[in-house]
Amino acid sequence: MATEAATPATQPSLSPTQATTYLTQFIGRNLRIHDRNIILALTHEYRPPSDAAIRAAIRSSGDPAVQLPLSSRYVGLVVVPGRYVTKIEYEESPWAPAPVLASPTAVV
Repeated sequence: MATEAATPATQPSLSPTQATTYLTQFIGRNLRIHDRNIILALTHEYRPPSDAAIRAAIRSSGDPAVQLPLSSRYVGLVVVPGRYVTKIEYEESPWAPAPVLASPTAVV
């Protein structure tokens, strides 16, 4: 039975030099930490308004069905652990470039 190598997570008392040495071994490599992990690039996070903001909007408008915009922020790269992925959908955009398809026969 193989034993797992010690990692910074299992060695809490790593010096900065040791941590740097450990992390530099991964530069330029493709890593798969967990099955089905998804990496999202150029990501924005959308958050619903706080309860206090909702109450204030209802008070000021008098409408209990008032709609408030979601707040957003740019977060760059996000890793979603595979265990949290339950469904993946693809949405086609009319503005996306057409895919380049390989021809089954070559024209010479």
